[in-house]
Amino acid sequence: MPKISLLSPRLANQIAAGEVVERPASVVKELLENSLDAGASQLDIDVEQGGVRRIKIRDNGTGIMKEDLSLALSRHATSKIVTLDDLEAVRTLGFRGEALASISSVSRLHLTSQAENETEAWRVEAEGKDMETAIRPASHPQGTTIDVRDLFFNTPARRKFLRTEKTEFAHLEEVVKRLALSRYETGFRLSHNGKQVYDLRPVNDQLHAEHRLATLLGKKFIENSLTLDVEAAGLRLWGWIGLPTFSRSQADLQYFFVNGRVVKDKLVAHAVRQAYRDVLYNGRHPTFVLYLELDPATVDVNVHPTKHEVRFRDGRLVHDFLFSRIHKAIADVRPESDSAPTEMQAAVSDVSTVYGANMTEQSALPLLNRQATAEMDWMKSASSAPGASQIRGQLDGMRRLSGYAQQYPPQTEVIDPDTGEIKEFSPPYSIGRNEGEDFPQGDSNAVYQTVPPLGFAVAQLHGVYILSESEQGLILVDMHAAHERIVYERMKTAFYQKTIASQPLLVPINIAVSQSEADLVEESGDVFSAFGFCVERTGLESVMVREVPVILIRGDVEGLVRDVISDLSTNGVSDLIESRANELMASMACHGAIRANRKLTTTEMNSLLRDMEITERSGQCNHGRPTWAHLSMSDLDKLFLRGR
Repeated sequence: MPKISLLSPRLANQIAAGEVVERPASVVKELLENSLDAGASQLDIDVEQGGVRRIKIRDNGTGIMKEDLSLALSRHATSKIVTLDDLEAVRTLGFRGEALASISSVSRLHLTSQAENETEAWRVEAEGKDMETAIRPASHPQGTTIDVRDLFFNTPARRKFLRTEKTEFAHLEEVVKRLALSRYETGFRLSHNGKQVYDLRPVNDQLHAEHRLATLLGKKFIENSLTLDVEAAGLRLWGWIGLPTFSRSQADLQYFFVNGRVVKDKLVAHAVRQAYRDVLYNGRHPTFVLYLELDPATVDVNVHPTKHEVRFRDGRLVHDFLFSRIHKAIADVRPESDSAPTEMQAAVSDVSTVYGANMTEQSALPLLNRQATAEMDWMKSASSAPGASQIRGQLDGMRRLSGYAQQYPPQTEVIDPDTGEIKEFSPPYSIGRNEGEDFPQGDSNAVYQTVPPLGFAVAQLHGVYILSESEQGLILVDMHAAHERIVYERMKTAFYQKTIASQPLLVPINIAVSQSEADLVEESGDVFSAFGFCVERTGLESVMVREVPVILIRGDVEGLVRDVISDLSTNGVSDLIESRANELMASMACHGAIRANRKLTTTEMNSLLRDMEITERSGQCNHGRPTWAHLSMSDLDKLFLRGR
């Protein structure tokens, strides 16, 4: 064995640089994080040749005092933590104290800074060849400028691993984009080879924040996303999630921030994927920009050299919080009417029975009585609110429509439990015109103020699409896709309300597992029992399946149990049982939904539209395809060049 000896400072820093400084983008990330920690409100980034030749970053932060300049380039020197308690509740982006030392060991670095409340600026220079620093006076406003030249000039082997200028700049631009999304209150300017790429001004309101999002991610993301802002159990989740129909072929539009730090976490990815599971194609990826805020003491950011990963103290709580809130936001996406003023949205929801909501609870009541009850409740809550006169006008329109409403028996479909095929289709209700009748003459505005979100059916096209006249224009509905979602959601509701019926196995299945897996089964019995399984430990390295849910009786029980154990071991949670059951019900719903070329009456078409308006996730079928599309009057006018 060679003799043990201490590494030279230069070699130690170059080894550390191998972890911290992978490419020019890594340099930009570390330097920008330092600037943000220094309280900068404006960051200017100038790069040349993808950052290989030069990276210059200027900020207006608190700056560095003269006596700290040399120390700032030393390894393990930082102003951000002092004690172990500081490390256990890190509130800054950087804290290791290795970035500047690592960067200066593989480049020519010049750092110029004027500290807050100081009248003079100072400059320190360091080159990787000798690691010695020289300090001299300089001219500079408050803040810091770091100029990094000739990256990897003294480690040519590392430089050979760099990609083309275009590729390296793309990685660098992505870093700037992520940090710009993490700090809306900070301005960012990015230039490459003298050409300006971004000029993002500081923002402090929702409108300008969405403008920044549109600049960085494209207008389509904003147009196809939902805003989210929820709090519970000391956690706050806010941001934007893309509609399921705006999915991507790769996970390239997913940004998740924990206390302002961008992370890629398996637990987070699993929770989001689970929330979108019912509404995406296989192989498609959701889009989102989400921010999780929680007590810094409950999250460990010191688990990876580049700080891209974190560890939560209560991972199960975080996972369930993320899943439930995103899942609910997606489920609540339904066609909505824009006829009522914003402040009246809560009042408008009270009359949802007129459009068929709560049908199972009130199906015995005549429709007209339910409408009258809704009107009374609505008037009580809306009579003194702003816009009450407009609401009363809408009630007049509702009363006019009531004379043209029909009521049908409450049952909609009878589904064969074995094949999933529809044996009977009988719409429970319809609101609108009787066949062969027109709307009453008179004040048409009063009538149209109460048109449901998806309007009234006027025709069926080639036995595939429903054409509906809405308040804003024309709506096209894929009747099979829409009915598939409705049937699927009803099957799920019925399935889970029965607390998942189980069936004992005539011959229990014995499964050989490892000791740790057997321990996990013993600890997670409630996970299996919640979905109708009875799995017991029968030995040191064996478990036995005694009961399975009825809906999965013909499936690969052993394979499913093994997959669940693996999922529990990896993620701490498992949704595989629910997923398999949902897959089977989705398949049954697909077979049971209205088939193409089935002729529907106007009453049946209107019934389907009303069902869509009250069904969760009705905007997409079980495979993630859209169920309806909207053409406004202005869209139609453009098609026919009207107004020109």
